[in-house]
Amino acid sequence: MKDICKSVVKKDHDPKIKGETRYLVDYNLTDKGERILCGKLLHSPYAKARVLSVTVPDLPEGYFYIDKTDIPGDNNVNIVLDDTPVFCRDTVEYIGEPIAMVAGPDEKEVDRILSEIKVEFEELAPELDIRNGTKNFFEYEFGHGDVEKAFREADKIYEEEYLTGYQDQTYLEPQGMMAEPEENGVMYVHGSLQCAYYVHGAVMRALGVDASKVHIFQDPTGGGFGGKEDFPSIIGCQVAVAAKKANAPVRCVFDRREDLEFTPKRHPSLCRYKVAVKDGRVTGADCEVIFNAGAYSTLSAVVLQRGIIAAIGVYDIENVHVTGKAVKTNTNPCGAYRGFGAPQTFFAMETMMSHIAQDLGEDSIEFKERHFVKQGDTTSTSGRYHFPVPLPRMLAQVDEMADLRRKHKEYMKAQTGRYRRGIGFSAVFHGAGFTGSGERDFIKATAKLRKYKDGTVEVLASNGDIGQGVRTTFPKIVAHELNLPLEKVYYNHPDTARVPDSGPTVASRSLMIVGELLRRAAIKLRTIWRDNEEQEVEEHYKEPDFMIPFYLDRFEGDAYPTYAWAVSAVEVELDTYTGLSKILGAYGSFDVGTPVDYNIVMGQMEGGFLQGLGYASIEKMNYDNKGRIRNNSFTDYLIPTAMDVPNLQVKLYVEEYPDGPYGAKGAGELPLVAPPAAYIEAVEQAMGGSKRHKLSFIPFSAEDVIHELNKEVL
Repeated sequence: MKDICKSVVKKDHDPKIKGETRYLVDYNLTDKGERILCGKLLHSPYAKARVLSVTVPDLPEGYFYIDKTDIPGDNNVNIVLDDTPVFCRDTVEYIGEPIAMVAGPDEKEVDRILSEIKVEFEELAPELDIRNGTKNFFEYEFGHGDVEKAFREADKIYEEEYLTGYQDQTYLEPQGMMAEPEENGVMYVHGSLQCAYYVHGAVMRALGVDASKVHIFQDPTGGGFGGKEDFPSIIGCQVAVAAKKANAPVRCVFDRREDLEFTPKRHPSLCRYKVAVKDGRVTGADCEVIFNAGAYSTLSAVVLQRGIIAAIGVYDIENVHVTGKAVKTNTNPCGAYRGFGAPQTFFAMETMMSHIAQDLGEDSIEFKERHFVKQGDTTSTSGRYHFPVPLPRMLAQVDEMADLRRKHKEYMKAQTGRYRRGIGFSAVFHGAGFTGSGERDFIKATAKLRKYKDGTVEVLASNGDIGQGVRTTFPKIVAHELNLPLEKVYYNHPDTARVPDSGPTVASRSLMIVGELLRRAAIKLRTIWRDNEEQEVEEHYKEPDFMIPFYLDRFEGDAYPTYAWAVSAVEVELDTYTGLSKILGAYGSFDVGTPVDYNIVMGQMEGGFLQGLGYASIEKMNYDNKGRIRNNSFTDYLIPTAMDVPNLQVKLYVEEYPDGPYGAKGAGELPLVAPPAAYIEAVEQAMGGSKRHKLSFIPFSAEDVIHELNKEVL
């Protein structure tokens, strides 16, 4: 591997290990000579209701009640459609919607005040089921070829329906933000977040001020996985409004139950697939994709876009028709989660392909392999795969690790006895960067380098480190180009008062897009370097010349400049008495281009793989018939640990991307996408019995196994 791939000690390693890192909750109550007020939210107990009146008890001195009437600007949080309120309007639309905030110096007293607030509601009938939803926030339709002709001429037509559930991000640090009024009417907002400039735009709008009157800082952040992309904008507006009213710092940090119950999750989905097969090959696919957006639109537009672009998976299908809807329900607004819409549709397509192969009497690995796209083929959106597609070689890598092909054929045979085995396979991509023309037309990233007189260089960008390591990899790139020791280059947590907008920390874009800007900036700085002087250079994003322009209204063109690829296999042993599945092995080959730090990338691949297995099996979360999330603690919502997958093997396959730094592509989201379908196929094989079970939903729990096996008996 290249020198840049060699692993180094992460920049934030020592302070975290020593306990010196200061998270939001670590600010002392009397920092800066002012007492920090504790802010807590009054949440709606109803999924749909009209708020008739609110009676607030007498407030002790120094305590404040804050609601929509205290918002100096617009009671809309700047996200996509801007329909999410800072505090509820005349109605509440989901259980947990913030009605107001109480802020004061003593947390117990704040709790007492909250408990004594009386809200009179007129309860209304909620819409909870996406099958019966009456409002679509977003609708898309696209395709190519002649799907109707493909179905007319087909030898066989297959129709199946797939369901996926919630998945909670379960970051180690819960949601939390703090606002502090500064001199000259400036509001300083900081906390646990991914996208500083997203929060900046939202707080500006809520306070009704211009950009100079707000600055946002990312505190060290204990994980995000997408969950801190949009929600910090909401809670950031709430603490900013509260701090303005109280003229004092206000901090709001969720407890774990509050976080699990009221924050955004992965979108549950319903996918209806109809597929035509002629002469043993898939010739047409009609895919209907429905996402449960929840009560407000938040990020559902872009999540749905990525999901439907991935609707036909990694397969070359001549005739395609795809529709997508994000449906409003009176449930938690859903948001970003690692994979961003793709895990739902890849699960559907990969499972569909396995079921078709099963019906045709063909090994599903061989069937899928025959359909793999290759360089130059047309994408689902009539773009092109411009670069090599390494899936066959990656499959060979996984086969060598897992003995995949032999085991797959062996486990296809009928099995008896209490313990049975299965192995599943899946192949996926992840489009690197923002969808379509987003990078070019909306993000327009800018990054800077500032050299100081002592020869140290500071990276100036807005991308936050949420565990993925950009505080290390960005300086590595700059130090490499400037031929400096790594300790001479540093990258602080972003502050919008100091750094340009290099775009949000999402879409597996930070290293590929911003890292390349920094590499080019470092080359520019190297050519003009003057000792003992302060210098600054900047670079702006430019879309690669080879890209076919993307038109969102028609869903045509290159949705992404390039793709990262993954092949996964999961082997299980199923206890047919208890329904419990033991994962004997999990194997993955990942192409994320050149790893700019080998250990960091391997950690991302292993962690993402584990999250994907949790999504497929044990991470069960649902709402009751009133619309309330039932799984609001780690007693009721389980996530996998290293103990659940003791044999996890991943390898990197490097297919360099010429427009990424040293050949790097997007990495963070890819590893979660493939495991669910591989796990489900493994469980299908292991269940065996008198007929092959065709499973169609995740998570598929031990109880689901027993229920499915009982169908055999009945």
